[in-house]
Amino acid sequence: MTSEPRDPPQFYLTSPAPCPYLPGKEERKVFTHLVGRRAARLNDALTHSGFRRSQTIAYRPACENCKACVSVRILCEEFEPGRTQKKNLSRNSDLVGELGLARADSEQFGLFRTYLDSRHSDGGMADMAMLDYGMMIEDSHVESRLVRYRLRSTEAEPGPLVASCLTDVLDDGLSMVYSFYDPSLTHRSLGAYMILDHIFRARAMGLPHLYLGYWVCGSRKMDYKAQYLPQERLGLEGWARVD
Repeated sequence: MTSEPRDPPQFYLTSPAPCPYLPGKEERKVFTHLVGRRAARLNDALTHSGFRRSQTIAYRPACENCKACVSVRILCEEFEPGRTQKKNLSRNSDLVGELGLARADSEQFGLFRTYLDSRHSDGGMADMAMLDYGMMIEDSHVESRLVRYRLRSTEAEPGPLVASCLTDVLDDGLSMVYSFYDPSLTHRSLGAYMILDHIFRARAMGLPHLYLGYWVCGSRKMDYKAQYLPQERLGLEGWARVD
């Protein structure tokens, strides 16, 4: 039996592309591959260093003249929901979340397509088919799970699927890789609810952090990530607490 090579990962730099968050800016990313038996440990280490995962790729911004993207993680044990967040939890108390294996199916894909067509019809994922969705969910060499949220049902059959989140289980927390939901249920604020639910899931699992990806200074659509306190943000001196 041959042992797995222990060479350090190779990193690559993408070509400049329009920034999806700040008009007039360009983005570049540094990335590496997450494959093999070391993928989980590497994903843990890179996430601690501000990387995000997409299938078998770990990446982070590497823009020359902009540092607006800041990695954010919530301190789950200390988090206490505010008044608006408590209302959100109460409003969605009829939802049941199930943490299961990361496996794709047609029901999820139907909800995913509805979400994309409503919220991101001009984005890079707009043309994704069932095969692409299946790869996004299942193509992983790390510990990934899918949380499915359904309306509670009194019948034998499960209630309708209204939201879902692909989540990585790290050594020190959960990382929300990608979430989507029924865009017609705007009154429920399902995106915010899934974050709250993941905070409590991480706490119940004894994990201190929930990784939210990047808060982007100056981007209105990323402002929501600053609402979950206390949190830590990754800077040049490491993770710094924000209350």
